[in-house]
Amino acid sequence: MKLKQLECLLGHLQQFSNPKVELEQYPTGPHIASRLLYTAENSFDDISNKVVADFGCGCGTLGAAAALLGAEQVIGIDIDSQSLGIASMNAENLELDIDFVQCDISNLGWRGQIVDTVVMNPPFGTRKKGADIDFLFVALKVASEAVYSLHKTSTRDLRFDVPQLYKFHKKKEVDIAVDLWRFVPKRSRGENINVGVRCPLD
Repeated sequence: MKLKQLECLLGHLQQFSNPKVELEQYPTGPHIASRLLYTAENSFDDISNKVVADFGCGCGTLGAAAALLGAEQVIGIDIDSQSLGIASMNAENLELDIDFVQCDISNLGWRGQIVDTVVMNPPFGTRKKGADIDFLFVALKVASEAVYSLHKTSTRDLRFDVPQLYKFHKKKEVDIAVDLWRFVPKRSRGENINVGVRCPLD
């Protein structure tokens, strides 16, 4: 599948109607989502024929992109039942087979490397300090091949469009600088060694 086709399909997904500020719910737009998954597949072969988990899946954009790029199985995990309802409807509309699990990532009971790849746009930690690191910690425990994660930064060129969703937002839309990181879990003499590399998307 071509990048533009993937972005177009993701652009038709329903997003949050009533996002929850305490969960830092912001939609992952089709532009950044398509490039994240396209990079994971075409640069590293981390999506097709792999078991992929979408942590904090929200409306299911990253999981849908993984399924469209040929993932063997996709599992979307989110704490919010309303988000999972939207994600399930989006998957159904695209005729994608995605499993959804309602769970707080910090209480995920998986043991060992259950999935090949984790993709996520975790909370940036503006409401709950360290929330992004909590997601990353669990992801590195359960992924055998790679973890792709977006993290807030003020020193990079990649932009994440945040629409006016909450009452305290004063502007119609704001670009937030983010980095895409690819972490590779490695095992050496029984110990976890995690290597992270920033991936350019444009």
